Amino acid sequence: MDMAPDLILLAFTLILALVQIAAAGLARTAELGAKWNAGPRDGETPPPGKLAARLMRAQANLFETLPLFIGAVLIAHVADKAGPLTYWGAHLYFFGRVIYLPLYALGVPYVRSLVWLVATGGLVMIIAALFA
Repeated sequence: MDMAPDLILLAFTLILALVQIAAAGLARTAELGAKWNAGPRDGETPPPGKLAARLMRAQANLFETLPLFIGAVLIAHVADKAGPLTYWGAHLYFFGRVIYLPLYALGVPYVRSLVWLVATGGLVMIIAALFA
């Protein structure tokens, strides 16, 4: 059985989440060293540098909407509401989130916010499909 496109994009979004976890972790390890990463991380830790902080914030931003995206896509399939809205919504959400990450890491203002709006609009489309 083939997976529906929005379910495939959900799976790719989970991979994107892992990439973001790794990117933030690698940036932090580059700042503090492998010994810190392997250690118990007791005591005060210096604040993250610019890149690590941006990657950590981008990760947190994804994690704010990821449960909503997962739930909406799965509910759409269970309720047999998957269709054009979920298809296009999943595409907008996933590709918006992919584009958002480097924009945030590079500190690009305004365009980053516009891309966030596109991704969030995709999420709203999926949720709207549940009531259509």
